Amino acid sequence: MAKKFIDVMDTTFRDGFQSVFGARVLMNDFLPAVSAAKEAGINHFEFGGGARFQSLYFYLNEDAFTMMDKFREAAGKDANLQTLSRGVNTVTLDTGSRELIDMHAKLFAKHGATTIRNFDALNDVKNLEYSAQRIKHHGLKHEVVVTMMDLPPNCVGAHDAEFYEKCLREILDSGIEFDSVCFKDASGTSSPEKVYQTIKMARRLLGDNVHLRLHTHETAGVSIACYLAALEAGVDGIDLAASPVSGGTSQPDILTMLHAVKGKDYDLGGLEVDKILKYEDVLHDCLKDYFMPPEATQVSPLIPFSPMPGGALTANTQMMRDNNILDKFPAVIKAMREVVEKGGYGTSVTPVSQFYFQQAFNNVMFGPWKKIAEGYGKMVLGYFGKTPVTPSADIVELAAKQLNLEPTTAPAIDIADQDETKSIAYTKAILEKEGIEATEENIFIAAACKEKGIAYLKGEGKVMVRKNSDIIKPATKSGSNQFSVTVNGHNYNVEVADGFDNFTLKSITPAKESSQPKDEPKAVSSTGASNEITATMSAGVFKILVNIGDSVKAGQTVVILEAMKMEIPIEAGCDGEVEEILISQGQTVEDGQLLVKLK
Repeated sequence: MAKKFIDVMDTTFRDGFQSVFGARVLMNDFLPAVSAAKEAGINHFEFGGGARFQSLYFYLNEDAFTMMDKFREAAGKDANLQTLSRGVNTVTLDTGSRELIDMHAKLFAKHGATTIRNFDALNDVKNLEYSAQRIKHHGLKHEVVVTMMDLPPNCVGAHDAEFYEKCLREILDSGIEFDSVCFKDASGTSSPEKVYQTIKMARRLLGDNVHLRLHTHETAGVSIACYLAALEAGVDGIDLAASPVSGGTSQPDILTMLHAVKGKDYDLGGLEVDKILKYEDVLHDCLKDYFMPPEATQVSPLIPFSPMPGGALTANTQMMRDNNILDKFPAVIKAMREVVEKGGYGTSVTPVSQFYFQQAFNNVMFGPWKKIAEGYGKMVLGYFGKTPVTPSADIVELAAKQLNLEPTTAPAIDIADQDETKSIAYTKAILEKEGIEATEENIFIAAACKEKGIAYLKGEGKVMVRKNSDIIKPATKSGSNQFSVTVNGHNYNVEVADGFDNFTLKSITPAKESSQPKDEPKAVSSTGASNEITATMSAGVFKILVNIGDSVKAGQTVVILEAMKMEIPIEAGCDGEVEEILISQGQTVEDGQLLVKLK
């Protein structure tokens, strides 16, 4: 009897890169590995969408559409190239208008996509209906998704097999047209038994002719067990990645899964071990200079309690490294548990995972619930759709007060359509003002990436890739054999002793850090006098709202910093006149650094 053929989608170049490198991998570095994967017999790739859209403009100074075109050339005309879309959010963290949702599907079809996997983090089916329609309209295959995770202990009301059956029935009742169904666990926290029961339920509802997939991550250490459970329950496809961007926060390795099904009646994509080994050798060579974050290779026992997706985990730790606050990461992960418990149980996948992380970050940096993150606040107030359960009433009240917004039950897409800033005409006007050609691609880039998209289109983008050759900065000699070395943003004093033909390391001691306390950032931090306005944390300068000579009032926002994809307002501590501005837009500043001086 022939083995059951299981379709394998190689997630290396999208979710793998996102889960390990925070999506920061340059296209010319990895394209040779795409050709190697093709030679190894792989013809189904996840190649774009998700964070691998915005990140190219934010961190790589590359065009996502150009990358997709080149990927198609390398993978061949017959490859099934798949992207990830977040329903009404498409490839952004905010809700798109109908115009932009249509443009997303049109452009992704134009630039090589075959299939779009389409999910809503709240499992609100209304958020899938229009995007599904436009995906099919533009000739793409539509893979509709039910998002999964496990809840922290003692949380009930969602994320069990019964809840997923309810979600799937709503999709079927809505009349959404789809070509396949995927159950997506971005945090990898679902138990194997729940996966088994969920896939069995789905197979019963869908019949034998619907292609059924499972997507998970190794973050919690149960991915192989979950895939084996899904195979036993009747799944038709699974997602795997290639080393070195497999395991840990990413998908299980192709070779590992081939080993796990030895002796079983499953044929994983017709793939052969020897050919995959050659492909992984090429990929290793392509990525050999990229800094491998240690957290990307780990399995974390805390993740089931604080479900942080692999694809978001390293993106956030990379941002924390950029801002020299990585030491706060363990506390933020622990704080996520309460944020999930009170937030209505939206699945921890983008954008909701980012909302969870931002709120946990604020709770650690500014004190529990002192500052509601905008995304989290809008979610509990209903602006992204209906959460699986009702969020905590005290948090809803706090969000409404801090954000000055009333709770809503209006469809998220209707709210977006009423927002002029989400119209094509609005974005066109910005491009015309900046002297940028208003092609559909440029319109979408600007609409999806805002100021950073405009900066890219103006040729002002930055490359922020962590490579090993760049991380250890050139040493500065301070004595005969003493050096100051910066590694990952931390300063060390190093002393070496002369040897016959080499050096012997004598000591490494951390250099003295700034005495400015980092545990309790304040709205305004002053040194000596309140007319000196300083940064509340390490961050980038997003906007400068004043000019020299301007009069300002106490409490007025004068600078907006950006960290962790959040805007952080910096306020004046007193009335005064702007005497000096010591920063420029786009500059990175340290905690406590002087930004603006008043007189």
